[in-house]
Amino acid sequence: MHKVAVMGAGSWGTTLAKVFADAGNEVTLWARRTELAQNIARCHVNPDYLPDIALPTSITATSDAAAALRGAGIVVFAVPSQTMRDNLTAWAPLLPDDATLLSISKGIESGTHMRMSGIIAEVTGASLDRIAVLSGPNLAREVAEGQPAATVIACSDLNRAKAVQAACATSYLRPYTNTDVVGCEISGACKNVIALACGMAAGQGLGHNTLASLITRGLAEITRLGTRLGADPRTFAGLAGMGDLVATCSSPLSRNRTFGAALSKGASIEEAKLATKGQVAEGVASSQSIYQLAQQVGVDMPITHSVFAVCHAGYSVADCIVALMGRSKKSE
Repeated sequence: MHKVAVMGAGSWGTTLAKVFADAGNEVTLWARRTELAQNIARCHVNPDYLPDIALPTSITATSDAAAALRGAGIVVFAVPSQTMRDNLTAWAPLLPDDATLLSISKGIESGTHMRMSGIIAEVTGASLDRIAVLSGPNLAREVAEGQPAATVIACSDLNRAKAVQAACATSYLRPYTNTDVVGCEISGACKNVIALACGMAAGQGLGHNTLASLITRGLAEITRLGTRLGADPRTFAGLAGMGDLVATCSSPLSRNRTFGAALSKGASIEEAKLATKGQVAEGVASSQSIYQLAQQVGVDMPITHSVFAVCHAGYSVADCIVALMGRSKKSE
């Protein structure tokens, strides 16, 4: 049994707290807002994100970061990627020595183009072999409901990955290990952008042929970027790559897909938040940082470019479809 601190009480953070508790660990869930932490502690439910999911009574909820982190052997960072650095700056002095630091946030930081593991290492001073990432086809609600799913725990230290694997294995979630942190993080960040594109296509009334084409060609450009950055190409054919991409691009539960559909129907970024309960999808910010990173390393990512153009450069979805279909012909 491990003492696990889950730092962030959104839908995925809350779901992972449930997973670790169901696996027999001592779990503390940190919420930024005191009122939310009190509600979770009192009612054993997260009324803001998973109001109809009963949480194990063994989960302790708090808004006190020091209390959440005290004595933790596994610390799960479950905050949005663009706020990761600021949160880590506050938490770094409180982190227990040698705790495994597990990121479940999927994004590339704006400005620096850094992956989450790099930010964690830079801000906390932790060595990379202490930092793990979790990625896979894991729509929060389905996992919270106990529907069978699989995920990937990636860490350069395989023994540490195996320890986290054992700590989060339940009857409904089957974790696999991987040492390719780069591939898992690039997959997790980029799939959100492709899901925005799929949502935009769905919002235009386009069908399964379009969706399949976007997923397949999206995987191709994700693989190009990942391998250029040193990832193992096999990662992109697995759960963290194709698995997560299919789930996020296909499901109406996907925040990025839903957000893309709203944008496609003419909503502004602010208006599209209404479709995702006031939250901006991770892929919106990441489309810019990933597009800029791709340019920096010389990788062609036309779908990502199109999503960036819609989200940040004022282009219409229709214009981007025309541009994509008019690209020069080439072999697959």
